[in-house]
Amino acid sequence: MARIGVEESLTDVLEALREKGHDVVQLRQESDAQNCDCCVVTGLDSNVMGMQDTFTKGSVIEANGMSAEEVCQQVESRLQ
Repeated sequence: MARIGVEESLTDVLEALREKGHDVVQLRQESDAQNCDCCVVTGLDSNVMGMQDTFTKGSVIEANGMSAEEVCQQVESRLQ
């Protein structure tokens, strides 16, 4: 099963992904994203300082404006 990192404030997305059987971890700091197949972030503080350091090799999904179900669909389509 895929390991998905989810930003702390997205609890509805976290719960929906767990219900679908994914191994979900909360992203509290940069190191939490390591070993994740995919990360879901709010996108609210996206690239605030113009830095582009990469902490995961997996896909990053910006959940801004999407429902929990839409995010789950995006995650599953990127994992295929």
